[in-house]
Amino acid sequence: MRRILYIITAVALLLGSCSADKKAIESDKVVIAYVTSWSSVIPDPAHITHINYAFGHVTNSFDGVRIDNPERLKAMVALKEVKPELKVMLSVGGWGSGRFSEMAATDANRKSFAKDCLRVVEEFGLDGIDIDWEYPTSDAAGISASPEDTDNFTLLMKELRKALPAGKLLTMASVATAEYVNFKEVIQYLDFVNIMTYDMASAPKHHSGMYRSEMSPGITCEEGIMAHFEAGVPMEKLVFGMPFYGRASGALEGFNDYKSLIQLPTDKFTAEWDDTAKAPYLVEVASGNVVCTYDDPRSIAIKCDYIAEKGMKGAMYWDYDGDTEDHTLARAVWDGVMNHQ
Repeated sequence: MRRILYIITAVALLLGSCSADKKAIESDKVVIAYVTSWSSVIPDPAHITHINYAFGHVTNSFDGVRIDNPERLKAMVALKEVKPELKVMLSVGGWGSGRFSEMAATDANRKSFAKDCLRVVEEFGLDGIDIDWEYPTSDAAGISASPEDTDNFTLLMKELRKALPAGKLLTMASVATAEYVNFKEVIQYLDFVNIMTYDMASAPKHHSGMYRSEMSPGITCEEGIMAHFEAGVPMEKLVFGMPFYGRASGALEGFNDYKSLIQLPTDKFTAEWDDTAKAPYLVEVASGNVVCTYDDPRSIAIKCDYIAEKGMKGAMYWDYDGDTEDHTLARAVWDGVMNHQ
């Protein structure tokens, strides 16, 4: 019954907003939406080429895949009934999702895990697997880690590539700094790399600023992309990650979805623009402090211009549920990527 309701809702959305875009269908550019298991929102796929469903996890036995809310994953796949060209992938991992190190450490576990990924792809009718190990050799997320993780990550990607049938996608999410992975070795097995060019700081620093300014932290989006290119990833395999949320301090401490940021009272918070970083930010009127940094349609358009200029694969965003009801940011990403064809 839940699946039927999901489909009915999706069809209703599509009747209102999803028209066939021949140019987009024929394009090899990607616009990837991460859709979470814990949200109840059904995406309108009109402005999406790929859905990365978050998340699956390595099993406690280190040799298989466990999926959060599998019924919701089925609902994502059901959207292909109204947009057949839509690709739906399972993203395995996420911040704090562990057991990767143990799984990747042995040939037997890698093979069993890859075989189970194939089972999931076939059982759910998926288009591929996205690996979001955060991060090989790092225990910052409270997960186990080993110095051998980087080499074992390459072996894992090789095993997954062997297990997945021709035409199925294998991708990964990568930290902005391009650390932890030997891209020169691993890129041969990957269709593309989703760069998490966000979470690079919190206010008063930009967490996803395009270029370096006085408000930039240790790295910017441009520097992150170039770090991946210099590490061995061709531009045509790089996907520019964009946040649908802000990172705040002070009065707005924490993570704030874009849809909530634009509803803040303007007498208490004012939107400003860093024309060097090409990024918006919010200032608290009472204190004069920068309290939130984020992306908006203006900064997204500039990032999409960069995608076109550099010949990148496209854009992805985390996450769909952070957008407004009329899909302000999703439309901005789609128009920015596809209008450069």
